[in-house]
Amino acid sequence: MSLPAPLRDEAFRWMADDPDADTTLELQRVVANAMGGAPGAVDDLADRMNGTLAFGTAGLRGPVRAGSNGMNRAVVLRATAGVAAWLVHKGHSGGLVVVGRDARHGSAEFAVAATEVLVAAGFRVATLPGPLPTPVTAFLVRSLGAVAGLQITASHNPPADNGYKVYTDDGAQIVPPDDRLIEAGIRDAPPARLVPTSPGGQPVPGIDDYLARVATLPRGTARDLRVVLTPLHGVGGDTARQALAAAGFTDVTLVAEQADPDPDFPTVTFPNPEEPGAADLLLATAEAADADLAIALDPDADRCALGVRFPDGWRMLTGDETGSLVGDHILSTVDKPDPLVATTIVSSSQLALIAAAHHARHTETLTGFKWLARAGEGLVFAYEEALGVCVDPDAVRDKDGISAAVVACDLAATLKAAGRGLPDALDDLARTHGVHLTAQISLRFTDLARIGPLVAGLRATPPTTLTGTPVTQDNPAPDVLRLRGEGLRVIVRPSGTEPKVKAYLEITEPPTDDLPAAREKATARLTALRTEVESLLNP
Repeated sequence: MSLPAPLRDEAFRWMADDPDADTTLELQRVVANAMGGAPGAVDDLADRMNGTLAFGTAGLRGPVRAGSNGMNRAVVLRATAGVAAWLVHKGHSGGLVVVGRDARHGSAEFAVAATEVLVAAGFRVATLPGPLPTPVTAFLVRSLGAVAGLQITASHNPPADNGYKVYTDDGAQIVPPDDRLIEAGIRDAPPARLVPTSPGGQPVPGIDDYLARVATLPRGTARDLRVVLTPLHGVGGDTARQALAAAGFTDVTLVAEQADPDPDFPTVTFPNPEEPGAADLLLATAEAADADLAIALDPDADRCALGVRFPDGWRMLTGDETGSLVGDHILSTVDKPDPLVATTIVSSSQLALIAAAHHARHTETLTGFKWLARAGEGLVFAYEEALGVCVDPDAVRDKDGISAAVVACDLAATLKAAGRGLPDALDDLARTHGVHLTAQISLRFTDLARIGPLVAGLRATPPTTLTGTPVTQDNPAPDVLRLRGEGLRVIVRPSGTEPKVKAYLEITEPPTDDLPAAREKATARLTALRTEVESLLNP
């Protein structure tokens, strides 16, 4: 394939405006390969120059590479110029902005670039003292009275990616129209070479205030608990161990092979606790250590997954199981009047029943913690099935894997002191509220253009029955399909952070004391539902 002249010229213009010699050289090589007819080089260049990274679920996210459609210093400079313009528009000129980062490729450089743009734009900047979890940045926005927060992170994305997350002055992730205002500011920003920068920024002394807050979260007094924890090569290991120790949980072992930050994530295919195999080392270590609880954090430590020993061996809990257990624990000990709990439209319906039993309010939001954090007054707990848990919304208005780990340890230790475990608590919930089984189907696409038509086609001609059960369509958002029937629910939507279409399945059985029979029936129904939905997604 020959190199189209417009694409070549666009690449030349980008290189001329790129202040980073390394990415300029990288793009020069790609252009040279494309001009020389190297296989795949034109497609590579076209992808790199395919527009500019757009603000998605919480900000930017994409591969670290040269070009307008990648995470690099030039893109970060212009993105931060857009953020600065947005803050000025909102009346926050000269305010304090918190800038944090993880340990991914490029994170240190991108954090410096963002800081220098903000300083040049007249803002005061508080920088975190090294790579630290995303929830620490979210906490500091509120505790320091900042007008915004930036976190350089790609969370649980593959190793090649990085990202740029934005928090508003209330400590929550941005929502419309702020994302569109920032994008407008980016469009109006000068070329990266001309974006003003100035050294500066004042390092935050430490994270003692965050640790002190997390130490107050346990409701019970039991602390006898053996914990094995993995940060999955991310930045949460030391902070989690300090937080657990501050809360009184001192018997904590990190998975040695995954304890230190490593941007290549060498022991996992995808650094996401949800992915098959990602927790294998954790569970093996927990078995060898005769642990009471296994905990996996994602690389920026805003997600928390729990592993538990069942009669037939160790397994990771689903996000819905964790959400129900922790939500019930918080509601059973909450001291706020008229408390509110929240989850998303794709999460299990069990939390609504748990809330009713505790005479608490419950609400559902669209997917993403940017919505959950704004669920309403009196919010005491929120979770999403993708392992995001918020146990202290007054302090961190986002998912926080570290504070969730502390509360999970509190629950596990309290149960252990009574001679019980998390599986027993799950049984209690099932007997009271019925069996709720959930599952997810995830289809990854290399051709992003296929995602929208697939979901739109299902919305236009949805099935009228699933596994023989009549279903009705009830769509909560323009790009979401929701089908409901007696004892089942299916939701199909595009992912907000990855090139995927996801389907969320739920099967329920009424409360009963015969849990084995109810679970066997629900499992068979879920298997049949999965098969039918997979055929819908792969016509």
